[in-house]
Amino acid sequence: MTPRTRFGIAAVIILILVAVGLLFWGPIRQALFGPSAGPAHVVVSGNIEAHQSVLSFTDVQAPIVYLPFDEGKYVKAGTPLARVDNRLYRQQVQIDRSNLEVASRQVAVDTSNLAAAQNTVVSDRFDLAEKRRDLARDKEQLPLGAVSRQAYDLAFTAAAQASAALARDQALVRVARDNISLARANLTAADAKMKLDEVTLSYTTLRAPFSGVLAVREAELGELASPGVAIFTLDDLDHVWLRAYVNETNLGQVRLGEPVDVTTDTYPGKVYHGRIGFIASQAEFTPKTVETHAERVTLVYRIRIDIYNPTHELLPGMPADATIALLPAGR
Repeated sequence: MTPRTRFGIAAVIILILVAVGLLFWGPIRQALFGPSAGPAHVVVSGNIEAHQSVLSFTDVQAPIVYLPFDEGKYVKAGTPLARVDNRLYRQQVQIDRSNLEVASRQVAVDTSNLAAAQNTVVSDRFDLAEKRRDLARDKEQLPLGAVSRQAYDLAFTAAAQASAALARDQALVRVARDNISLARANLTAADAKMKLDEVTLSYTTLRAPFSGVLAVREAELGELASPGVAIFTLDDLDHVWLRAYVNETNLGQVRLGEPVDVTTDTYPGKVYHGRIGFIASQAEFTPKTVETHAERVTLVYRIRIDIYNPTHELLPGMPADATIALLPAGR
């Protein structure tokens, strides 16, 4: 066998060994070193939370006469949830309307009085002008003896009285203008009072501020509703989240907006999709109620995972797990 032949055979054997090594490297590596590590993940646990609003009446106190919904009912925003006896508040609005009408008519009356006073002033000016002309004629005729001293004195007095009447009626015009200003102010106040009582009347109906599920009903028909006394607790199940905590060692590997898979024991095998919506900027000691799959450390950071919940299957208080992919630090 020539050296060239031996070299060719050796090369073929080496190629065969390389091919076999590549083919079986995976099983050999797994046998020697264990399964290959995939993308790093961390699993955190917590409880589902939702926006909750405790609903009560505002600025009214009366017996409840309308309470159609029980706990667990889904209601849309604006739905009337309860109503109290509003007869007293409706009567107050009716009184306000009457007062507003009176104030409006008072403005009209004072406006007419002003017009009358102004017309009187015009008449007074004409009368004064006439009296002054008479006085001027008598003053010219007095030295000639055409008029008596008494006639002249009477003309003088008449002119003075006309001047005083004009001053008086001009003052009455100013008073009439002031009365109109006062009447308009009263009209504005009456209108504001009516609008305020209309708002109070609207408070006799309790409406849902947003769409959600009535989690708790805390009142019954006939009970006296007062400001601040809870009637319902409304949960916004369209926007739920998972409150969880990540260890300080993993903080640099999670990001805002990162997609997260959420599972629950209630619906095994079903995955809910969420995103990290909040990462606390300050560490805190591990809460006693928090359970983690990793070894607990002294300091953790709170995160909020917003979850898409169109079917309202996820309810407040429900325990859940979230699987978060750990990104390379500093990415």
